[in-house]
Amino acid sequence: MYPLKFTKVLKEKVWGGREFESFLGIALEPGKTFGESWEVSAHPNGPSVVAEGPWAGKTLPELMATHGAALVGKAIQERFQGKFPLLIKYLDVHDKLSIQVHPEDSYALAHEGEFGKSECWYILHASPDAKLILGMAPGITASIFAQRSQKGQWDGLFREVAVATGDFVHITPGTVHASLAGSVLICEVQQNSDTTYRIYDFDRLENGKLRPLHLAKARDVIRFDEAPKISRAGTRTRTAVDGGILEPLVVDPNYTVDRLEVTGTIDLGAEDRFRVLSIIEGTGTLVHAGTDYPVKAGETWLLPARLEAALRGPVVVLRSTV
Repeated sequence: MYPLKFTKVLKEKVWGGREFESFLGIALEPGKTFGESWEVSAHPNGPSVVAEGPWAGKTLPELMATHGAALVGKAIQERFQGKFPLLIKYLDVHDKLSIQVHPEDSYALAHEGEFGKSECWYILHASPDAKLILGMAPGITASIFAQRSQKGQWDGLFREVAVATGDFVHITPGTVHASLAGSVLICEVQQNSDTTYRIYDFDRLENGKLRPLHLAKARDVIRFDEAPKISRAGTRTRTAVDGGILEPLVVDPNYTVDRLEVTGTIDLGAEDRFRVLSIIEGTGTLVHAGTDYPVKAGETWLLPARLEAALRGPVVVLRSTV
């Protein structure tokens, strides 16, 4: 076992931009807009491929099939029935992200054959006018939503929230969400699912056609009283640790995410579970078994279970696990 880095799976989106060119340091095909870079994925819609080392060319699903317990930890392997539990992405939301909602596990398994989708967003950069939709407006019930959505009457249905660089948004299943104004660059940690129910897409055309909506399923899963869960930079708990600062972001039944500011060297130790390191600022070094692995902003690394490692800064990292 060794620290794993994967090739990026880029996704064209009508709402995307070209920020990945500067942030991820990769050349983008001219004339196209990219909204997602799948960084660590075992989902069939975009499986990750190991970029370097003895396992280069192997997909993450292949590694789960042959080394699952060693890769993620025995308890996680058993809990998720041999499937890698998370999907880590970067999002470049340069135009309005469609108004959408995700189901929880039981509904998704019954209707889509995969797990539901809880997710969280760390906002790497937001334009001054950036605004999200997070939840339904006060007083909007299922019957009001049904009546207005069938008529295309969207004004006043949703709760609008201004966001800024460094904000963290926890989007639980059933929470309606979208981007409404400005642009945002996001690091997203979510369940390993690609199920989205689109409520409204601002009448945009893709290949000359309106994208399909999923109003009936959306009505089934929306939690109409779900309030947005958002924390602001500078308001979260920060704890000094050897080599830097630890900032917990979220503990969800499906994932835990921390922010690490590494100014010296932080010993990451070894745990009986995998860890994903999303490098969001700076350049540094990941150290394992006497080998130095250079790391920089825009890269994502998977540390297999029980892997001893240390991280030397200056870098800022989002650490995700289950």
